[in-house]
Amino acid sequence: MGLALLSLTLALPAPALPPPSAVQPAAAVQPVAAVDLERFVGPWFEIARIPAWFQNRCARDTTARYQRRSDGRITVINRCLTRGGKVDEAEGLARVLDPTTNARLQVSFVSLLGWRPFWGDYWIIGIDPDYRWLVVGDPRRQYGWILSRSASLEPAQLEAAFQSLERNGYQRSRFVFTPQG
Repeated sequence: MGLALLSLTLALPAPALPPPSAVQPAAAVQPVAAVDLERFVGPWFEIARIPAWFQNRCARDTTARYQRRSDGRITVINRCLTRGGKVDEAEGLARVLDPTTNARLQVSFVSLLGWRPFWGDYWIIGIDPDYRWLVVGDPRRQYGWILSRSASLEPAQLEAAFQSLERNGYQRSRFVFTPQG
């Protein structure tokens, strides 16, 4: 039965694909040129995000706090309120992949007896010169966040953050706003 199905599958015509000249690969996601980790650490409010399964419980008041560690890594504490008003908190660890720029990090929220088998890309792809907001993404554009030092952004700041995302191939329409306060 399996070989007959395989033979039938191989005999079917391949789906039509556009000619190679018609396929335009998206430009690579580009991290910012440099991040000052001393200015990066501290509290951030989530302004908007691409919905992700690991944030399904979060209804509002989502924040992130980054703290430098003596080993050069960064403690990450994400917190939000659920629909029922309960605090949901996750603690993770970030490591800098590119110490020249500090803009490419990886984050892990899973630890098995101190071993971290899963790391996710966390690239800073937009940042305000005064560190009032920043934009985080990943090379495959699956995840994205706009973070701010305050619970809201002025329209011009929000537009600048979205422009950072769009320059990196993200679609503005994929983002949902996070209610704060």
